[in-house]
Amino acid sequence: MDTDSTAVLLDHLERVHQRTRRVVVLIPPDDVEWSPAPGWFTFGGLVRHLAGLERWMFAENVRGRPSRYAGHGPELASGFPAVIEYYDRLHEESRAIFAALDADALQRRVATPAGARMAAWKWLRAHVEHEAHHRGQLYLMLALRGVATPPLYGLTSEEVRARSEGSSG
Repeated sequence: MDTDSTAVLLDHLERVHQRTRRVVVLIPPDDVEWSPAPGWFTFGGLVRHLAGLERWMFAENVRGRPSRYAGHGPELASGFPAVIEYYDRLHEESRAIFAALDADALQRRVATPAGARMAAWKWLRAHVEHEAHHRGQLYLMLALRGVATPPLYGLTSEEVRARSEGSSG
């Protein structure tokens, strides 16, 4: 991976984060600790989880350090404003760590908490997949609460179908 592709990777990570943040800020403040079922993630728990894993697992691991993830409980950030501040602050810390990685650092093998070893850039690719997974949970949970959400890439599936060649829409 060369310097140009390092910049591309970091830009991609930032775009993924911004798509997630657009959904995070739609959480009704009074629902921050709501969950769809007992024992499941709350909205706040998901946001704290995303922030904490990005900073204390993915960012630490790509620096060659072990995970320092402390969980996702409300003791880390309680109430909607504090959850958003936690999310934004930990992302900025992570972003600074990722931006300091050069092409050689991205090629270095890092250890994951599960004991797997892989190139740092591959571990960051797993970070993107992890974030997308939990963003999907946020979309579903917001739908359960009756909150309208934006289409991920600007068009709904119905709009894509209507604009598709050969569509009967």
